[in-house]
Amino acid sequence: MGKAQTDILSQRKYQWTRHAQGKIHYYKLSESRIRRVIKTPLRREEGIAEGTQAAMQPSSYKQKNGKRTWNQEIWVMYQTKKDSTIVIISAWRYPGKTKPSQPLPDMMVQEIEEALSSI
Repeated sequence: MGKAQTDILSQRKYQWTRHAQGKIHYYKLSESRIRRVIKTPLRREEGIAEGTQAAMQPSSYKQKNGKRTWNQEIWVMYQTKKDSTIVIISAWRYPGKTKPSQPLPDMMVQEIEEALSSI
């Protein structure tokens, strides 16, 4: 990584909602792991709330027949503000492997919508 890119990344500011902090604690994730998911996701999708994005990384890879596979994913929903501030709205572990554009379970959608209404 070049010096210019390092400078850009260090200028980013992260804000954490209470909901996200609670989920990070509940799922035993670290703030650095959440930042890593945002910085280098395996997949990025549009978030369920307007103006948000969701990023995914497998929690760990396994080799099976020469292919990378996993059985658990880490998801982060965030919003990028005009001043390059990244607001972490929610984070969770998904037990299993999702398909691109697969909808979230209703329970997770309700929790996230409640968190968004409190922002």
